[in-house]
Amino acid sequence: MGDTSVTKVSADFSPKGQMGQKYLASGIGLAMRLWEDEQPGEAKPAEARDYETVGYVIAGRAELHTEGQMVLLEPGDSWTVPKGASHTYRILEPFTAVEATHPPAQAHGRDEA
Repeated sequence: MGDTSVTKVSADFSPKGQMGQKYLASGIGLAMRLWEDEQPGEAKPAEARDYETVGYVIAGRAELHTEGQMVLLEPGDSWTVPKGASHTYRILEPFTAVEATHPPAQAHGRDEA
């Protein structure tokens, strides 16, 4: 028999992280999180995280600043931030996105700086 650890997570009842992210489904090596209605403002200080991130923009616009580059993110765009890359986001208009992290960002305090 295969792995039976299938889970369903409703965003309405998901735990929230210190940065406002909602933690969605998570496996052993991969996890999802949701950023909802993040508001425009100045970019936070750049940080490097101990996980790789891929994301998809649902609504709004933001700038991703990473390793001396700037990428404009708009609805329908996806992006990657490599593990250990220094990066920050600047929200330009109310922003909603889904990200996947490997390994799971919330495990072992990786997501909380």
